[in-house]
Amino acid sequence: MIRLRLFGRCRIYNDPVAPVLKAPAEIGWDSWFRSIDLVTPRKFKGRELLLRTRGWWTEEPSEVLEVVEAHGKLVVGEKGELMVEFENQQGAENLSAALSDRFGDQVLLAP
Repeated sequence: MIRLRLFGRCRIYNDPVAPVLKAPAEIGWDSWFRSIDLVTPRKFKGRELLLRTRGWWTEEPSEVLEVVEAHGKLVVGEKGELMVEFENQQGAENLSAALSDRFGDQVLLAP
């Protein structure tokens, strides 16, 4: 199994940037009639984390998603980093070529 990080070009600084999940999202509950002190922590999945790059990257994340899912699986790494998982090196090379063809140097893979 091979995992590579997915980076996109930042709209503002033009540097390659990647989202990192720093802490799980916390979902709480409000009620009309009572206070509910329940908070449910929930980690984003890879797809959700990629879609959060909208407005940050120069490319539309839904278009990046189409290309990535055709070649690999989006996952969130142990440290919260957005990664693409491949069965073999050929899958990584195919995605890298597809990203380059479609987005030029705007979407990148890195170890």
